Amino acid sequence: MNRRKMLGSAVGVVTAGLVLSEQMAHAVDAPVETCAAGCGDCATTCLSCAAECLNELAAGAVDRKACIQLCLDCADVCSARSRIAARKGPMSAMIAKLCAEACDKCADECEKHTDDEACQACAKSCRACAKACRESI
Repeated sequence: MNRRKMLGSAVGVVTAGLVLSEQMAHAVDAPVETCAAGCGDCATTCLSCAAECLNELAAGAVDRKACIQLCLDCADVCSARSRIAARKGPMSAMIAKLCAEACDKCADECEKHTDDEACQACAKSCRACAKACRESI
C-alpha cells in the first residue's frame, strides 16, 4: 500500500471516529440540553407570572405575595441552571437538583390560583422544568 492510500485511510478512520464521538457526546448531553432549554423557558414564564401577580396584588389580591416571591426566586434559579448546563459546569447536577425543588415549590403555589391563566401556565412550565432537571442529573 502506498503512503498516500495509507494516509487517506488513516484520515478517514480519524474523521469517522470524531464524527461518532461528537454524535455520542451529543446523545449523552441531550437531557442536559433539554433541561437548559426548559429552564430558560421556565424562567421567562415565571417572570411573566410574577408580573401578572403584581397587577393582581395592586388590584387587592393579597394572596399573591408568596406567588410573586416564589416566581422570582424560581426564575433566578432556572436562569442559573440554564447557563451552567449550557457550559457543562462542574456544579451542573447540584444546581439541577435545586432547580427541580424550586420549580416544584413555585408550581405548588401557582396551582393554588386556579382561576389565573398566568399562574396555571407557570405551574405547567415549572412541572416540565422540574422533570427535565431530574432527568438530566
